Formats: sequence, C-alpha cells, structure tokens
Amino acid sequence: MNKFRIFDLIDYSLEKFSDKEDLLAGKDTGKWEKFSARQYKQYSDWVSIGLMELGIHKGDKIATVSNNRPEWNFIDMGVAQIGAVHAPIYPTITDEDFDYIFRHSDSVLLIISDKLLYKKLKPIADKIKKIKKVYTFNEVEGAVNWMEIVELGKKNYDKRIDELDRIKSEISSDDLFTLIYTSGTTNNPKGVMLSHWNFTYQVDKIQHLIDVNEKHTALSFLPICHVFERVVNYALQYLGVGIYYSEGFHKIADNLAEVRPHIFASVPRILERFYDKIVAKGEALDSIKKKIFFGALKHAEKFEFSGKNVFYKAQLSVYDNLVFSQWRKAFGGRVKYVISGGAALSPRLARLFWAAGLPVREGYGLTETAPVICLNNMPPNGIKFGTVGQRIGDEQEISIASDGEVLFRGPNLMTGYYKAPELTKEAIDKDGWFHTGDMGTIDERGFLSITGRKKEIFKLSNGKYISPAIIENMFIESNLIEQMMVVGENEKFAGALISPNFAMLEVFAKENSIVYRNNKDLVKHQEVNGLLKKEVIKLNKKLAQYERINTFRIVCDEWSPSTGELSPTLKKKRRVIEKKYDHLIKEMF
Repeated sequence: MNKFRIFDLIDYSLEKFSDKEDLLAGKDTGKWEKFSARQYKQYSDWVSIGLMELGIHKGDKIATVSNNRPEWNFIDMGVAQIGAVHAPIYPTITDEDFDYIFRHSDSVLLIISDKLLYKKLKPIADKIKKIKKVYTFNEVEGAVNWMEIVELGKKNYDKRIDELDRIKSEISSDDLFTLIYTSGTTNNPKGVMLSHWNFTYQVDKIQHLIDVNEKHTALSFLPICHVFERVVNYALQYLGVGIYYSEGFHKIADNLAEVRPHIFASVPRILERFYDKIVAKGEALDSIKKKIFFGALKHAEKFEFSGKNVFYKAQLSVYDNLVFSQWRKAFGGRVKYVISGGAALSPRLARLFWAAGLPVREGYGLTETAPVICLNNMPPNGIKFGTVGQRIGDEQEISIASDGEVLFRGPNLMTGYYKAPELTKEAIDKDGWFHTGDMGTIDERGFLSITGRKKEIFKLSNGKYISPAIIENMFIESNLIEQMMVVGENEKFAGALISPNFAMLEVFAKENSIVYRNNKDLVKHQEVNGLLKKEVIKLNKKLAQYERINTFRIVCDEWSPSTGELSPTLKKKRRVIEKKYDHLIKEMF
C-alpha cells in the first residue's frame, strides 16, 4: 500500500462514489441533511482556503469541541489540507482540562458546536492570547459562525486553489496530522501526536476486515474526537459506506430505527445498557413469555462457533423466531457487525449477541496506537471469545514483557507526546517498544487477551494479587449492577463500591412495597442491601477464594462523565472515585 494522506480520502471518494448522495449525513431541524462526495470536497476546499485567508499556516493548531456531525469532517479535512493540525476535544471534560488543553496545544482557533458549549468555553478561550477567534457550528446569538470561514473560502477560491494544491502536494504522510488528548484519568491529559500514516495504515488494514461497501449505512454515535470512532469513520469513508451521525446518546434508539445501520462502533458499556433494557422488557412479560425469554438467554450463553450439535442449533432457531428476531428489530433489523472497543467486553455478552444474530467483533488498541492493534475477525477461525483478536497487520509486533505487560511496535504507533519528550521516553523504550500499561497473554494462534491495567492491579496483605478489571467486568454483567469498583489494596480481602442499576431497583421496590424518597433513601433499605448481597454471593462463586468480594457498599450515585466518576470514554476514574467515597472505603476495612 502506498503511503497516502488522510485528506486523499476525499478525492478517492469523489472518484469511486461520485453518484452517492449520502456519503455523510446529520440531523438538522429534525431532518437528515445529506452530503455527497462532491459536496464533501467543496466544503473541505472552502474551509482550507478560508483558513489560509485567516493566516493559518502549516503546523498551526485548530481545536474543535463538537458533537458528531458532517461539518466536523469538513473542518477535519480542511485543516489537514493546509498542513495545520486538528486537536479535537471531548465536550464533557472539566473546565480545568479545557483550559489546560487549549493552552498546551497552542491552539489559534476554536470551533464549538452549540450554544451551551459556547457559553461554557468562550470565557475560557478569551483568557488565552493565542486563540484568535471562536466559531460555532450552530447559529448562536453573538457568536461567529463557522460559515464565515466557508464564505471566505468561496470568495477566494479561484484566486487560491492553485496555492492550495501546491501546499497539499508538499504534505508528507509522515507529517503531524492531529493531536489527541488522552482522557486524563490521572494527572493532566497528554497530547498524543499522530501522523497521516498512523491513520492511513489503519484504514488500509481495517477496510479489508469489515465486509461493507457503498450499498451499506453506518450509525456514528461514539464521540468522533475519540481515536476509535475517528479511525472507523475514515475506514467507512474509504469503503463508501453512508455515515449517519447520531443526534446524541439519548437518541441512539430512535436513530437506530431511522437509519437501520449495517454497522456501527460501540463500547461495551453501551452494549451492556442495550442488554439491560432488553432484559428489563423481558422481566415485564407474562409468565409464559418470560420463561421463553430467559430460556433463550440461557441457551445463548452456550453459543460456540464450532458447535456441531444439531439439537442445539434447532433450539436456537426456535428461540431466534420467538426472541432474538425482536432484538434485531430494535437495532434496525440490518446489522451485519458491531465493532466493540475501548474496554473489555464480557465473553458472556459476546456469546449472547452472536447467538442473537448481532455479531460483535471486539478489538483492542490505545490512543497512542491510532488505535487498532487487534481485532476479532470472522468465525470460525478468526474469532475467539474472551480475547481482543489477532493483530490486524503483519507489520505490527506484539510482545508480552516478563511482568506480563503488553508491548507493541508498528506503523500505527504515535510519534510521541506533544511537548513531553521525557514522557515519550518513558512510554517507548530504546528498542521502539511501546509499553501499553495493559497486562495480557497471547496464545499460539496470536489471539491476545487483556487481563487488566498494570497500574490498577494491587496486592492484598496475604500477598495475593487482585486484577480489578476482571472482577468488575464479571460483576457488571448482572442486571442489578450498573458500575463497580474493586478496592482493598494491602487489606486482608477485596471489597467493592457498587453503583446499582436504579431502574431495576425501582422495579424491585415497587414489587416489594418499599417506600423511598430518592436513590439515597433507596440504597439504605435492608431489602435492597439483601438483594445485592445475594447477587454478590452468587457471582463470587465464579471467582477464586482470594478474589471474592467480602464486603461492599452501595452508593446512591449513577457514575457518568458529567459527574466526574467516568472519563469521556466511560472508563472509571479510580482516584476520583476513591476520594469521593473515602469514608465508605474506610468503613469496609
């Protein structure tokens, strides 16, 4: 494969998919607004020339804070075509992190999606001298709209198009393309420097692994500023898949029904929530239908690709007609694949979705690896439950260090951390191995299994090591447990903080005539604690004696990025949680 630049995707799309009217689509005033490959190129060129007119040069940083939308792509490509650097930022981080990233990235322009973000971020940006101007995608009173950049580009198109073509020709695939800031679960976020080649290598490998084309559609709802959704976005563009950008997490179910996608990317937590909602509906069925529903779940848990049991397949076919066909309808009825990443997916849930005719292909990677290192391919030989798959390219190397840490080398490895050479040296050793911070094993066929984060593993006072992620992922399969954090470093046993599934607890309270005013009141009830205790005892049986949760406390909060317990990618911020519930942790021990 020749090394191309990310913006070369535009001309490729125009050549291959010139007749496609919905290469990109977004909701505007209740209707889907669609953009063709030709419009994609027009807007990207206008943005490039508009930025040139504003005095933006190669190497300048442009920050965006936005929801998923076609316009994000026009900015992304427009910035790249003049050799400037796009720094997309999560909309849900703290004011302190926004201030830090704006300053650290040396951003000279800021483009924001809507009124709420404008009100929040304009005062921060005004205090930073390097930021010359703040634009918005939506019409916001008193704000400068991004269309001013576009109009500037239109006005000066004929005068500067040759200059733009010259600038593009001088951009190398090894040039810096983007800065992506890590979620910052500890300390300040780090600016990961990624080149065009880091991404285009990924696009080439991934497009061979996902069997979709210009006849198919995708729904995009994970934050496009996250490296996982971003590289999927590029790969789907390369394949000509029509990408419809969701209106937000609160509208995913509606958008699935409208778009009826053939493919989408997800994180395990969202799949778990889908599953929880399906199970909640099953709980509400009458006795006979309920028995069939949960019989189907139990049967699906035994799903294997190599299964030759004719009786099992016959039973699955019956359950498919009665139960699983309804699941597929809820996802739009046309899903070929779900690509899952960002965290570990429980093998049980993976089996359930595959049995239900909703193939979930789990992968693995990090922001620093742009991101995909491994991906489960297709059955029977290309996928293995409980693993994150095999490496996606022969040029990639995976090694397991003596202490169990996963090491990586390959074309998709970052060029380093921005303005942090010492941190780069810590992460990438003298032999070029990137130390991922994840613990894992790799089998004889090259399937990688992730067993936890190196920094999260702790030792009990008896010398036994606990890997919290493995225990937590098993426990949150329960319909009663929404989130959980295992604690107990240097203690005699492990304990846990449990954020319950309040929807399920409310049903339980209603059925048992429990009177309560709010969540804080609800979790104090003896019956509720008894219900969770039974669940913990049941799940403990699957663990080794030393791993079992001997004590726990139920918290009255639902953990989320907006309340600070989770990162924008839904990973637990352990230090934040430990500090917030320090009194409960002390009670346990």
